[in-house]
Amino acid sequence: MRKWILLLAVVIVGLSLLAACGDDDVSGEDGDSYVVGATQIVEHPSLDLAYEGFQEALEDAGLEIEYDFQSAQNDQNNVKTISDGFVADDVDLIFANSTPSAQGALNATDDIPIVYTSVTDPVGADLVPSMDEAGENITGVSDLHPDAIKTTVDFIDQYFEGATVGLIYNAGEPNSVAQIDSVKEATEGTSLSLEERTVANAADVQQAAQSLVSDIDVFFVVTDNTVVEALDSVVGVANDQDIPLVVGEPSSLEKGGFVTFGIDYHTIGYRAGEMAADILSGDAAANEIAPEYPPEIQLFINKGAAEEQNIEWNEDWDDDAQFIEGEE
Repeated sequence: MRKWILLLAVVIVGLSLLAACGDDDVSGEDGDSYVVGATQIVEHPSLDLAYEGFQEALEDAGLEIEYDFQSAQNDQNNVKTISDGFVADDVDLIFANSTPSAQGALNATDDIPIVYTSVTDPVGADLVPSMDEAGENITGVSDLHPDAIKTTVDFIDQYFEGATVGLIYNAGEPNSVAQIDSVKEATEGTSLSLEERTVANAADVQQAAQSLVSDIDVFFVVTDNTVVEALDSVVGVANDQDIPLVVGEPSSLEKGGFVTFGIDYHTIGYRAGEMAADILSGDAAANEIAPEYPPEIQLFINKGAAEEQNIEWNEDWDDDAQFIEGEE
């Protein structure tokens, strides 16, 4: 009888060990899999490219990742709900793709590592102490090269001398306010003047653009999430009224903008993914990885938009610009 009891005990222990091995196999080849909570304030081409780059970097790093992606649909209330949900689910890392998303994540946790991108002014948004020092649990890649706005303003001043530049932005977006302040500073001492309109949501954008028509010579749309979401409205006004539309990033050229000194959002997303891979694999903590700017900017032009907006072509642009075609 005792032999049978002993045999039964051995069988039970053996089955338990097999079950444990089976669980490890589900978690990946090395027994390590991770849950990443990924969020962005709204879905539009630039942010989507950054998220694609982030995922690609983690895939290239060979990490097994389960993503919980959630868009806040441009609603600040949703930002808090999403961030609190990630904390309740105890995700391994939060990818915050935009300034509001990063702020929401940081307000929700000081333990879970956060990697951001598509953030214009990480210091001004109180995400990191400086661009040389990460926060306690947060680091990432900005989407604004330090020279981008100044270079863009100089371009407008050179080729549209004496122009009044129309700015449309959501004053509730800290990243946009920071950019507008930079535009104002860069405009000092130039031949340019500024005219502003603020909007609260995407539905306000078309009316704001139309209200500027009689007062301006050039539109300049910075990387404001609200305005970019409704950029088609500004493009329509710019084309109808023959007003050059300067934009803040290359994806907006595809939608009908004329020119930008921009960055590649896939690239900054990929770099953020490399940071996340280091954190998840234990090679570095978030506070050990210094935040970064984009590596470089490039002049991008949409020739079709230039024709639509009746812009006199300058031969310099043939040599200096990379050309992007608009959406069909």
